[in-house]
Amino acid sequence: MKLIAYLFRSIALAAVVAAPTFAYSESGYPSKPVKLIVPYPAGGSTDVVARKLGQAIADGWKQPVIVDNRGGASGMIGLEAAARSDKDGYTIVMSATGPQAINVGLFPKINYDPVKDFEPILQTAIFPLLMVAPANAPYRNVMEFISWAGVNKGTVNFCSIGTGSPSHLAGELFASMTKLQMTHVPYRGSSPALVDLMGGICNVMFDSALTAGPHVRSGKLKLLAVGTDSRMTAFPSVPTVSESGVPGFTAYTWTALFAPSGTPAPIVEKIRVNAAKAIASPDFRALLEAQGAIPGTGGGPELAAFLKSEIEKSSKLIKERGIKPE
Repeated sequence: MKLIAYLFRSIALAAVVAAPTFAYSESGYPSKPVKLIVPYPAGGSTDVVARKLGQAIADGWKQPVIVDNRGGASGMIGLEAAARSDKDGYTIVMSATGPQAINVGLFPKINYDPVKDFEPILQTAIFPLLMVAPANAPYRNVMEFISWAGVNKGTVNFCSIGTGSPSHLAGELFASMTKLQMTHVPYRGSSPALVDLMGGICNVMFDSALTAGPHVRSGKLKLLAVGTDSRMTAFPSVPTVSESGVPGFTAYTWTALFAPSGTPAPIVEKIRVNAAKAIASPDFRALLEAQGAIPGTGGGPELAAFLKSEIEKSSKLIKERGIKPE
C-alpha cells in the first residue's frame, strides 16, 4: 500500500511539474523555425501562395517559416510526410484540392487520412476555373456551346491539365449536369493543353485564371463563363456557368493550412490568427489577385465541414463518371 501511495504521489508531482512546461511551450510558440510543407514542386500557385503567406507569418513571429517542397504522387508524398510529422506546431502543410479531397475517391489506397490525420487551420485561397474556348469557336457563351455540342454529338471534347485534376473533374461535372457527350483529352499540365485549345484541337477547357486569363485578355481564347458562385472582379461582365443555364455548377481549386492531428489547440489557433492577419493584408491580396485567386474563408470547424463536402462531392463524381488514375 505504501508503494502504491508513493507511486501516486510521484505521478501527481510529475504532472504538476510538467504542466507549466507544456503551457510555456504553447505561450512561447514559436521559439524556433517552422517548416511549411508544400506537396508540389516549387513555382506553382500553391507554392507561390505558401511562400508569400509563410513570409508574412514569419515577419509577425520573428521566426523563419521554411517552405519544404515535397512534390510527387499527386501530392500524396507531401501529405503523408505532414501527417507523420511531430504534433508540436513546428510542421504544418499548405494543402490543396487534389491531395486533401480528390485523391480519396481517385486512388484505391492513400497512406494518410485527409480528415483524421490533420487539424484544419485556415483556408488560404480559392482559384476559380474559367470555362474557355478557342477564339474562333462558333459559340460565344455556355448555352451556345451546349447547343453546338448537341448538334455535333460524338465529336465534342474537352481538354484538362491531367486525369483526376480539378480541371478534369470540372469538365466531367459539366458534361454530367448538361447530359452532353464529351470526350476527355488529358494533358500533362496547363501549357500544352492551352496550346491545343488555342489551336482548335480541343473544344473547351476549364482552367485557372492564372494560366488561362492572360490568353483571354490577349484575345487568343474566348471566355464563356467563370466557375465561381458569383462574378469575378477580374471579368465583371462575364457570367458564371450557373447563371448561364447550368444552375448549381461551380469549378474551382483551393488551398488551406493544416497541422498534424493532435497539435495543441492553442498553437493551431495562434497559427490561424496570424495566417488570417496575413491574408487580410494588402500585399497578400495583391498577390492573390495576380494569381487569379480570391482570399479563402473559414478555419477550424468551418474548414472541416468544407473539406468533408469537397471529399463527398469529388468522390461521388469520380465514381459516377468511372474516372481512374493514370
